[in-house]
Amino acid sequence: MGAATAHATDGRDCPPDRDGSDGPDGRDPDRDRDRDHGRGQGRGQGGRELLRPVPTAASDWSKVATVLGRQGSLLGETIYRTGYPRHDLKVVSHGVKVSAGLALGSHVAFARYSDGSSLVMGDLTVTETEMQHAIDALHAHDIMVTAVHKHLLSHTPDIWWMHVHGHGHDAVALARGMRAAFDRTGTPPGKKPGTPPRIDLDTKAMDTALGAKGSNAQGIYKSVFRRRETITDGGLLLPSGTGATTAFNFQALGGGRAAVNGDFALIADEVHQAMRLLRRGGIDLVELHNHGLADEPRLFFLHLWAVGDGVRLAKALRRAVDVTNVTPVRELDPED
Repeated sequence: MGAATAHATDGRDCPPDRDGSDGPDGRDPDRDRDRDHGRGQGRGQGGRELLRPVPTAASDWSKVATVLGRQGSLLGETIYRTGYPRHDLKVVSHGVKVSAGLALGSHVAFARYSDGSSLVMGDLTVTETEMQHAIDALHAHDIMVTAVHKHLLSHTPDIWWMHVHGHGHDAVALARGMRAAFDRTGTPPGKKPGTPPRIDLDTKAMDTALGAKGSNAQGIYKSVFRRRETITDGGLLLPSGTGATTAFNFQALGGGRAAVNGDFALIADEVHQAMRLLRRGGIDLVELHNHGLADEPRLFFLHLWAVGDGVRLAKALRRAVDVTNVTPVRELDPED
């Protein structure tokens, strides 16, 4: 890990705003969306007919919520999502006290399918001493760990992030497996979120720069985009936005400055251009990897970090957003 962080305010000018009609490399995003939109529809790997998610109500997940020990939120009728912010962790990265909302949140998301089966996917934030115990608990319940990686550059104490995937006909059993993993960590009990505090950032100007309206998620300004393509995983069609989002979290530092942490969801031919544009904008790159094992199209996740003026950071991120096939997400989990 690097010993110093390049800031967007270190004297390098961020590129001017773009109107979004063309990417910085001259590509036509509408043409690319038309080309990619049909990927993954109809049949999955091996020519199998895809299983599709079905609408559910929050009450359909009551037994899952009981096992998980907290209430989740129904997003878009097909995703039941539960957040686990790690307020217990006191993490510092490059002089910034990292809040739970900036980079220390775990979550699990459930979806029901047309054959009555359920899918669980999630991202767990764990300390190094917790990690092996959580992995063993997941394996004991036949839940796969599909990625182990970092979201932050140099930081103390040492934190890791794990992505998980489970599929079966007993959603409660999947929830028990997730609960067993969380019980091997110091994740604090859930509590009802209060009124979000005011964010000391020019969020209107940041929205304009990013071309998307963000939201106040418990004091963190969050902007999220989803892939436009149909994404599949094995024989499952993933609900829109599940496991395929580009997300930026801005933590206000005072005087209009922010720390931003997040990641881009990219297909292979977007990776190089997005990385180049982020570095030109003074954004530090943390990690490039996959989150899943069998997604189509194959997705690569590029994690990032920067500190600087919030609007300038948003402008730098926008240039990379414009070369990817994404659209803004309107509905966010209020607990994140």
